[in-house]
Amino acid sequence: MIKLRLKRFGKKREASYRIVAINSRDRRDGRPLEELGFYNPRTDEVRLDVPGIVKRLQQGAQPTDTVRRIFEKANVFEQVRASVTE
Repeated sequence: MIKLRLKRFGKKREASYRIVAINSRDRRDGRPLEELGFYNPRTDEVRLDVPGIVKRLQQGAQPTDTVRRIFEKANVFEQVRASVTE
């Protein structure tokens, strides 16, 4: 199963995360299938590749709880629904 989850990078106590599509059995910082965004919890900066995320969600990828909350704040699920009805 493909998961959309966070991949940690950065220095100690200054973590940032990449939002990646990765096989659910692979390790957290393993090689992803695709990088779909960036999240910095210290500044709440979020950059998303929305067309790529919509494509992965339509293919059946499952976001983790944290990634789901990030997507809800960015209204990604509304865009998924809009692309399904077209």
